[in-house]
Amino acid sequence: MSSYLHRLSLALNARDDELRPALYGFLLFACLFSGYFMLRPIRESMGISAGVDNLQWLFTVTFLVMLAAVPLLAWISSKVPRRNLIDWVYAFFAFHLLVFVGLFQLQSDSVWLARTFYVWISVYNLFVVSVAWSLMTDVFDSEQAKRLFAFIAAGASVGGLLGPALSTALIGIIAESGLILLAALLLGATLVLKRKLMHWREKGGAGRPSTKPIESPRQPLPGNPFSGFTAVLRSPYLLGISVFVVLLATVTTFLYFEQARLVAEYFPEREVQIRIFGIIDFVVQAGALLSQLFIAGRVAPKFGVRMLLAIVPLLMCVGFIGLALAPSFALLVAVIIIRRIGEYAFVRPGREMLFAPLDVESKYKAKNFIDTVIYRGGDAVSGWAKSLLDMLGQGAALAVMVGAICALLWGCLGWWLGRQADNLQHNSDVSTLVAET
Repeated sequence: MSSYLHRLSLALNARDDELRPALYGFLLFACLFSGYFMLRPIRESMGISAGVDNLQWLFTVTFLVMLAAVPLLAWISSKVPRRNLIDWVYAFFAFHLLVFVGLFQLQSDSVWLARTFYVWISVYNLFVVSVAWSLMTDVFDSEQAKRLFAFIAAGASVGGLLGPALSTALIGIIAESGLILLAALLLGATLVLKRKLMHWREKGGAGRPSTKPIESPRQPLPGNPFSGFTAVLRSPYLLGISVFVVLLATVTTFLYFEQARLVAEYFPEREVQIRIFGIIDFVVQAGALLSQLFIAGRVAPKFGVRMLLAIVPLLMCVGFIGLALAPSFALLVAVIIIRRIGEYAFVRPGREMLFAPLDVESKYKAKNFIDTVIYRGGDAVSGWAKSLLDMLGQGAALAVMVGAICALLWGCLGWWLGRQADNLQHNSDVSTLVAET
């Protein structure tokens, strides 16, 4: 390996034999999130077009779609070799992106198209990202995950920078349908990188030692369509992750509803809304990228996963208290930006590290159930809770105080889960050392 590549490995906190797969993972997420973040401003505008007062209904429909889709995906994963699962999932979503290209050409002003696209993109986002992270937890072990996942997640931030920039620059030229077509092409490009990662994993992950036989990616996943759900019920650890995700969704939803209400009030035109959301996304991804490259990758190896999972919720607790004491649109935007930067740079990589020590069925089926059904269920419940709090006529003060309590619980649970993950890795390392001696 050249001295330049060796220095790059040192900069990324990677070993020389891990540099190539780490770069593949980085590029995969860059392509995936470039496409998604071109679609995200369109989705936010569609949500406003469908009616801000109807957002809780859209969240509920999204949750119901998840309930139907997750068992179907689990059934497919039990029939298709694991190395080909992403091919099937991404081909399915790419086909539907092409369908939406035609629909937006025909009736872009339809309210029902806006509602359908909003729900579908919400499903699309969670599925494609969840499966991609399942791949990463399959390819890299726990120790590698602590060092490399922040850099790999930085690929998502690069995509998050390119996507809003492209949507802002191109919306007036190629319109919504052109952006959706470009997103479909980027989704297809991720499959080339996926094959390279799985090939490296099949070769033994650069020969890393293991006390377990490698579960062949050429075999389908074990279990039945509901095994992800039953695995969560059987495991206090997975149940803890589920509650963590519900609290994350609650904090996110409370902030999201306020953002949608204020943007609809101040920026009524769809094209302006898309530009505003694109600018916010650009700022968020720039901050997340800097944090991922220079901070997050060093935090987990030094302080453990618990630090990644606890620091952002505690900052959100402080932010909610600030909104209760001195509410303003500028402060709300600042809190939203900090939350999203923290989620991309710290919470999401830390959350994926929780699955790295687990078996392959948990990495794919239980993880997918948590990332989709549990997450969107949390969205739906918190959406209705927010609407109920608004109906009580106390303004935003009551909602933000409830949000502060949820954020505090979220941080405490994150600390506990991080300690459990660190213990699982320690026990695995000890078993490996005993086996080798």
